[in-house]
Amino acid sequence: MALKPEDDSGIAKSLRDVAPYLGLGLQLAVTIVAFVLIGSWLDKKFSQNYIFTLIAGLFGIGIALYNLIRTVTYLEKRSKLKNEKK
Repeated sequence: MALKPEDDSGIAKSLRDVAPYLGLGLQLAVTIVAFVLIGSWLDKKFSQNYIFTLIAGLFGIGIALYNLIRTVTYLEKRSKLKNEKK
């Protein structure tokens, strides 16, 4: 007899609840590293000493944190609406 989604164990439900959050750390890191690499490339192109790397890195951190906060807020709203419907 196959289990229905309502019959899932507590572990399966927990994994389903936490799944949207699992990629956020990777997304944060990739954004920051990408901006640091762009800054490094600009430093080499314009023969500067880490100024573009610093600026792009800080910009990347800001964008990554903004995106993290926006995503978590959206996921929390969605979770709250889902719980209210039950």
